[in-house]
Amino acid sequence: MVRVKGGVAARNRHKKIRKATKGYRGKNHSTYRLGMQAYLKAGQHAYVGRKQKKRDFRRLWITRISAALRAQGLKYSVMKNNWLHALMHVDRKQLSELAMNYPAVFDQIVNATKEVKRLA
Repeated sequence: MVRVKGGVAARNRHKKIRKATKGYRGKNHSTYRLGMQAYLKAGQHAYVGRKQKKRDFRRLWITRISAALRAQGLKYSVMKNNWLHALMHVDRKQLSELAMNYPAVFDQIVNATKEVKRLA
């Protein structure tokens, strides 16, 4: 059997982790073992954060739409149901943008939804 020495590969692995953990505090950026633990934990936090970001934006959009509807004396849940029955394919992100930046257009959408709901 030929002896295989893994020094080069190990050094490259260690360098990769130390480069990825640049900016971490304490020994987490300079040692391989602690750096590896911090690197894996940071990856877990990043994964969870990407999911939370989607939730946070959805909550923000609903809050903006709700605030615009409250100014007209309406509730978000009622209007969301009306939009569903009116077959309006406008998502929450677009509605929140309209509510913030183009209130006149948002009012037209709300009024059109009311009309469709009365006809049904």
